[in-house]
Amino acid sequence: MDINNNTESLPYVHKVGLPPKQTLFKEITAAVKETLFSDDPLRQFKDQPGSRKFILGIQTLFPIFEWGRDYSFSKFKGDLVAGLTIASLCIPQVIIILIHLNFVFVCTFADSSFVPPLVYAFMGSSRDIAIGPVAVVSLLLGTLLQDEIDPSKDPINYLRLAFTATFFAGITQLTLGLFRLGFLIDFLSHAAIVGFMAGAAITIALQQLKGLLGVAYFTKKTDIVSVMRSVWSTVHHGWNWQTIVIGVSFLAFLLLARHIGKKKKLFWMAAIAPLVSVILSTLLVYVTHADKHGVKTVHEIKRGVNSPSLNEIFFSGEYLGKGFRIGVVAGMIALTEAIAIGRTFASMKDYHIDGNKEMVALGTMNVVGSMTSCYVATGSFSRSAVNFMAGCNTAVPNIVMSLVVLLTLELITPLFKYTPNAILSSIVISAVIGLIDIEAVILIWRIDKFDFFACMGAFFGVVFSSVEIGLLIAVSLSFAKILLQVTRPRTAILGKLPRTTVYRNIQQYPEASKVQGILIVRIDSAIYFSNSNYIKERILRWLTDEEEHLKENNLPRIQFLIVEMSPVTDIDTSGIHALKELYSSLQKRNVQLVLANPGPMLVDKLHASRYAELIGEDNIFLTVAEAVHTCAPKMKELVEP
Repeated sequence: MDINNNTESLPYVHKVGLPPKQTLFKEITAAVKETLFSDDPLRQFKDQPGSRKFILGIQTLFPIFEWGRDYSFSKFKGDLVAGLTIASLCIPQVIIILIHLNFVFVCTFADSSFVPPLVYAFMGSSRDIAIGPVAVVSLLLGTLLQDEIDPSKDPINYLRLAFTATFFAGITQLTLGLFRLGFLIDFLSHAAIVGFMAGAAITIALQQLKGLLGVAYFTKKTDIVSVMRSVWSTVHHGWNWQTIVIGVSFLAFLLLARHIGKKKKLFWMAAIAPLVSVILSTLLVYVTHADKHGVKTVHEIKRGVNSPSLNEIFFSGEYLGKGFRIGVVAGMIALTEAIAIGRTFASMKDYHIDGNKEMVALGTMNVVGSMTSCYVATGSFSRSAVNFMAGCNTAVPNIVMSLVVLLTLELITPLFKYTPNAILSSIVISAVIGLIDIEAVILIWRIDKFDFFACMGAFFGVVFSSVEIGLLIAVSLSFAKILLQVTRPRTAILGKLPRTTVYRNIQQYPEASKVQGILIVRIDSAIYFSNSNYIKERILRWLTDEEEHLKENNLPRIQFLIVEMSPVTDIDTSGIHALKELYSSLQKRNVQLVLANPGPMLVDKLHASRYAELIGEDNIFLTVAEAVHTCAPKMKELVEP
């Protein structure tokens, strides 16, 4: 019998060497550096004089001093246009968000489009992101705040709790950046974010039915069942037809402008449509006196910016813990959205943003914002997209937008007295439609079914329950996927590709053939306490199934089990113990265990645990091909009389 018919002759066999032994201090240092400082942020300071290090430190903390040296008038022209454009989009959005949150002192939070963008312009590393209040974070913050305090009954403490939550949102973001823990936000999967954003968009749109229909009494709950019950229960006595005409007409105009604005040269139409709608609807109400016929308007908005609010933050008392809890949640969501937006536009322009620097910038601006009458601000996708298409070159458009908002607060806020709530609701509905990404959902379904269920779980959790439940489901399903992948890693049986010495998964390559008498298994994961027992049992199941198949077909039994370990990046004591149990089980079956291509960390631990001595160092090879080449002659000796 020719056992070697599926192998190639190799001139020599490599042996896997033992890497140099490192001290405990070096091992810990290397692990910390790879986890927290993989980008080596201090390399630019090496071999630099003290004065240069000081300048580099200032530029690292305030990137504006780095790119500002090469700033020119031509760049300013592009930034000025972009800043004016996003300001025209920002002003009506600010009013909308504030009214949606039911703040008693509405203009208090208009400062969120004035102070945070200024701070970010000096400290942020993204050239395209536009800072300010955004719908999703505003909805989340407003819902969490109103669960604790009713703004109509206790407006003072409501505002103080909002400042407190904003302060701790900034502290959370700042801490993650300073301690370089940005990788934590990656635990919220893209699929969960897509579902959460779509659910939030539906929830926000449903809440706007109050303003769009002119309903006086509306449920404070956010789930779709409660909202629709509230809407239909007032259909005969609560709806106002003048309000509906105004709202629906301008909603159609906004959707048309949005559709036309998809063309790159006409993007400005979608950008200025909200401001045009506010101006026209305000004039319409003023001329027709529609406010005297049941059309509800914004009423008075206080002129100017507000005083500092440091003394308003709860640093003790019963609301301290509540503010901390709300702030951490809002801060993480705001951070996730801003980092995603920044990375998206940075990839389009082929430049790099430092995630940890972004966290420091976002955290600092929210901490400062909490002390200057602002609530949680972050990157806005819609305004950032407009900023990008308007030709921004640096972060200067944020400064331009801040100054325009300041002038608006100082000069023209009284003119918004006749702005109908219906137009604000129309703007919100037209804006949040963009948060529902059907194409992304379809792509998620095609790529990963578990991701799709995570997406839908987050979506239905927000729509049918609440923002908090949707967020909890999103995070839980993201962690569940991680745990499933860690505890149930993939394994595969390998076969030899014809006319090569390459061994690949036989399910992926049906033409790959098994080597007679040898079972080759690949482990596609590190081996830890969470999966070591599963990996051992899975390998033994592979072996049992293969032996039964060979027995049914009267073929020679398996005498060697080769484990391809190149994907195994690490192993712990539980993993070593599982390998020892695997070796013991194989010995009882008279099957020899062989390891192929273990990495340096794995080899070091195999020798430290004396596992290499247990199985024999001659049974550890550099490649699967060399392992088969060595095992084949032994097979021949065993089967021939």
